[in-house]
Amino acid sequence: MIRAYKFLMRPTVGQSIALGEMLRDHCSLYNGALQERREAYRHVSKTSVKYGQQSAQLKEIRAFDPERQGRWSFSSQQATLRRLDKAFTAFFRRVKSGDAPGYPRFRGVNWFDTVDFPKDGDGCRWDATPHDPVTRVRLQGVGHVKVHQYRPVVGRVKTVSVKREGRKWFVVLTAEQEQPDPLPATGSVVGIDMGIVNFLADSNGAFVPNPRHGRSNAGRLAAAQQALSRFPRVRRDKRTANHRRAVDKVAKLHGKVRRQRLDHAHKTAYALVREHDFIAHEDLKIRNMVKTARPKPDTEIPGSFLPNGAAAKTGLSRSVSDAGWGVFLAILNAKAEGAGREVMAVDPRNTSRRCPGCGHTAKENRPTQDTFHCIACGHQAHADTVGAVNVLRAGLVRRDANTA
Repeated sequence: MIRAYKFLMRPTVGQSIALGEMLRDHCSLYNGALQERREAYRHVSKTSVKYGQQSAQLKEIRAFDPERQGRWSFSSQQATLRRLDKAFTAFFRRVKSGDAPGYPRFRGVNWFDTVDFPKDGDGCRWDATPHDPVTRVRLQGVGHVKVHQYRPVVGRVKTVSVKREGRKWFVVLTAEQEQPDPLPATGSVVGIDMGIVNFLADSNGAFVPNPRHGRSNAGRLAAAQQALSRFPRVRRDKRTANHRRAVDKVAKLHGKVRRQRLDHAHKTAYALVREHDFIAHEDLKIRNMVKTARPKPDTEIPGSFLPNGAAAKTGLSRSVSDAGWGVFLAILNAKAEGAGREVMAVDPRNTSRRCPGCGHTAKENRPTQDTFHCIACGHQAHADTVGAVNVLRAGLVRRDANTA
């Protein structure tokens, strides 16, 4: 089983400069490899450049530019080229499936924030000073950087990544662990229905309120972004002190919202995993739910468009993103795996329109957002609770079918 750990690094001033240069040079390598692929395909021969060809050029690149590209780990540079190769693989997959392709783009230095080291000990070393009570990670070209390790790392460290968030630096580890002992069985099963008004409702009638972290911080974030918009868009090294403070304020507010959302997701998922052996949830296509509404051309007036509900769709998409369903479900699955619990995703269609008493399915069964009233048998309940009950039943049926 693979587990990830994320720790704050405390580099010196010189190490912070070196970390920034490492990101800059990896960004340059990424953009150079992307440019080579673009130019090769634009040629009349329509040549496709692959990862293996670009990786083979690294030795010459490092020898030609020893003060920049030659400073850093060879393996980390290969990981950057693999990152570009994955972007092209995803691009061609979307083209083949008919989705919006999204051709890989050049990365600005402000938008390239991660360097990966595929193997601990190759260009990096976690806990490089085990004799010292202060944990340090050694990075080629940077040195031994102090790490604020607030919990032990269990298992063998496999990969190391360096990530910049605002002005802070983090080290992200993946460790291979043995399968932990499962939690004691409780004999309880539950279905959950994700929502906007309530973060989730379970099949037992309980509700978890939606904290709406994004909305509660929207005023402060809007003011900070408005103050930032008054400064011209210039390179990072051309910014004034006031400009840098405005950028940091926006980054800190976004970071606060992200941490609050993660904290809520972890606590909610842990409570579910601790109390239930089996958890069923809706298989939500969140990416489709937050897509921008398509324009509706007016056939009678060329160049004009009909109302398409874009304003309402934007508000709904913002609420879905603020709830953080995708993050929560990923955390729930990870915690369930470690605790020996089972999580099942089921088809969400008609879960809040089907009567749990008689099975009658109709749109009229849900007259309002939170009310369920079956027009066939008269059963009444909260609509989200009804959805959770139907999700649980569908999950149990699927589980039994898989074990049969």
